[in-house]
Amino acid sequence: MASNKKKKQTNASIYQVVWKWHFYAGIMTAPFLFILAFSGSIYLFKPQIESFLYQDYFVVDQIEESRSTFSAQRDLVKETYPDASISSFIVREDPNATTEFYLTEDGESISIFVNPYTSTIQGALNADERLMNILKKIHSELWIAGTVGNRIVELVACWAVILLITGLYIWWPRNRASIWGTILPRLHKRGRLFWRDLHAVPAFWLSIFILILIATGLPWSGIVGSQIQKISGAPAYSYDWQERPESVTLTKDGADGIPWANENLLMPHSNSQSEYLPLSVDDVIHIAELEGMAYPYTLSLPDGPTGVYTISHETNRLDLATKHIDQYSGTVLIGRSFQDFDFLPKLVSAGIALHEGRLFGWPNQLLGLITCLGLMGIVASSFVLWKKRKPKGKLGVPPGSKDKKVTRAVFFIMLGFGILLPLVGLSIIVVYVFDRLFFSKRALFSNKEN
Repeated sequence: MASNKKKKQTNASIYQVVWKWHFYAGIMTAPFLFILAFSGSIYLFKPQIESFLYQDYFVVDQIEESRSTFSAQRDLVKETYPDASISSFIVREDPNATTEFYLTEDGESISIFVNPYTSTIQGALNADERLMNILKKIHSELWIAGTVGNRIVELVACWAVILLITGLYIWWPRNRASIWGTILPRLHKRGRLFWRDLHAVPAFWLSIFILILIATGLPWSGIVGSQIQKISGAPAYSYDWQERPESVTLTKDGADGIPWANENLLMPHSNSQSEYLPLSVDDVIHIAELEGMAYPYTLSLPDGPTGVYTISHETNRLDLATKHIDQYSGTVLIGRSFQDFDFLPKLVSAGIALHEGRLFGWPNQLLGLITCLGLMGIVASSFVLWKKRKPKGKLGVPPGSKDKKVTRAVFFIMLGFGILLPLVGLSIIVVYVFDRLFFSKRALFSNKEN
């Protein structure tokens, strides 16, 4: 009997400590998770939304027998925007599509759409004003540009993993044989029990999908993402006649439309001492056809006399490819396609496609939408549940355990998460110290049942 009583006390202590960590994780991440889920749910449908919003830019009015060359289209853009720098343009197979050129003018990124049949500019869009770019900035940086915003998003994602794991521990049925309140919500109930079920039951059903959504988003993060890149190994090089490039410029910094797995390819140099004249963009497009590049692909222009042409496809997972081409000889200096990836880059590339709703068509988009809407509902119900539980004028921190061994054990488990997710490690220590200083000696909230 004494043994069973001791075991129950230990289990109760573990429950209390885990619940407190779950509470802190929720307080820190819930508002940001709602924003990320909301922006992500819309971004999933980028192709459909942009096709609707910008149809007048993307589609020509009428297909004619002859169309201007890409070189002529680029010259038109250069003449119209003489002070701008053209970085790249998109080559599409659809005969109804305009040609989209990316350029920079006065520090602003602009898309110029050229009608290839009439040789006229059909429209221009400022990159910062495009709805999907706005949502992407919110989703990846919380509108805080640069490293700080990216780190906050990564921290939220890492804490969301802890939130999910601790939540599943709290949800786990204990001495309950009924399916109600575990896998089915008790919608006939009222008050806190109703909101508890509305929070916990959907979280259980969506837990694996939320975890996958978080995991497939981490490759873009600054710390965990860079570690994944390192584990993926150095990309293969395909040099026939040149030495490995000495350049420190990465492909993601020198070209547009690059797949994640090829972002860290080093940019090679063209042989500027060559006796050949520079190739035209039409010549490079012919080379892209010979190389079997899938549409649509981005053609990035050389940066100076030693720069290279870069052709890259990042839409369809199996067709991912990046090729750097000498601007004089047309030699493919570096080429890396999906078939050249090792297992981990292939897995991550598939995960990125899944995250963006591109892996298996509209069902992928629908699954992502359900997950995002479910996550938003979980966050909203947690807010209502917190408001109903907390005493007036207090934060409502769950009571800690008096068992110091259990408290320490759970803390070290949390530190284990900090090792796996480096950015979250320091914040775990900060939360622990904060809790010890302000909440360990007095319970601001007391409740016997979660």
